[in-house]
Amino acid sequence: MVKSDAKDLPHDAQTGQASGDQRSLAGTTGKASGTNGGPFGMTGEERLWLGRAWLLGACLISAIAFVNVLTIQHDAPKLGVLPPSIWEASSALVTLAIFVVPAGMAFWMIRARPRWWIALPAHLVAVFVYSVLHVSGFVALRTAAYALLLHERYQFGPLSTEFPYEFRKDMMAYGLASIIYWLALRRSSQKPHEPSVPARPATFDIQDGARLIRVPVSEILAVRSAGNYAEFVLADGRRPLTRSSLSAVLEGLAPHGFVRTHKSWLVNTARVTGLKPEGSGDYAVELGAVEVPLSRRFPEALATLRG
Repeated sequence: MVKSDAKDLPHDAQTGQASGDQRSLAGTTGKASGTNGGPFGMTGEERLWLGRAWLLGACLISAIAFVNVLTIQHDAPKLGVLPPSIWEASSALVTLAIFVVPAGMAFWMIRARPRWWIALPAHLVAVFVYSVLHVSGFVALRTAAYALLLHERYQFGPLSTEFPYEFRKDMMAYGLASIIYWLALRRSSQKPHEPSVPARPATFDIQDGARLIRVPVSEILAVRSAGNYAEFVLADGRRPLTRSSLSAVLEGLAPHGFVRTHKSWLVNTARVTGLKPEGSGDYAVELGAVEVPLSRRFPEALATLRG
């Protein structure tokens, strides 16, 4: 943040320190999605919140710089407006540029979650770099501004005393900026509450000759093997055919609760209304008005239906 540079006042004037849809011909439909990453793996939401934090810092810097100029004017009116404006503007511009240092450290803290004995020395190095960049930057700007506007030479003072003075202020500015950026990044990771959207019912595509029939999975009662074809028994009485093996159809329907009850039959467990013993361990599976055989050779299917 910008600090008051009242130390640059003459000593007699100082008063203080200042994906796309893929559709199979016979299978459930779906949509794939992905995420986009930015530089250094940063998400768009993180970049947005870091930008907001930077704008907040810019507003604070501008306000502090304005107040500092007014304060210096009050304490040393003979200086005029230009010298204190140069001091504060140069410090503010450099601070805005080096905000990347605390922002980068905050991003590292959020992503890496380092232990304190690693984070502490890293921050000490970062704040030293921050202060060196700040001091060297505003000295360069003030030197140029004094030469162009005041036709004078800017004197920073002894480095042994002036740098420690600036470093103390830079530590506070770095700490405040780091907290603001850290909070912004934490906020970016919080997902906004979104109203729940009812899930679309799963559908299955049946390629019946040249015609594609899309039906809700819940409307498929059973599927029967018919030579090189699979016959779908639908709740509305239709029985479309598709050229496919029963095993291939089961692969697409198994996630939706379909089980194989016979070498020639698949059953939708959600539509089963009853089981009727047929003798010798066989059963008839009742699907409303439709009956499908359940062979004793498929005990897993019997256990599933009973369960």
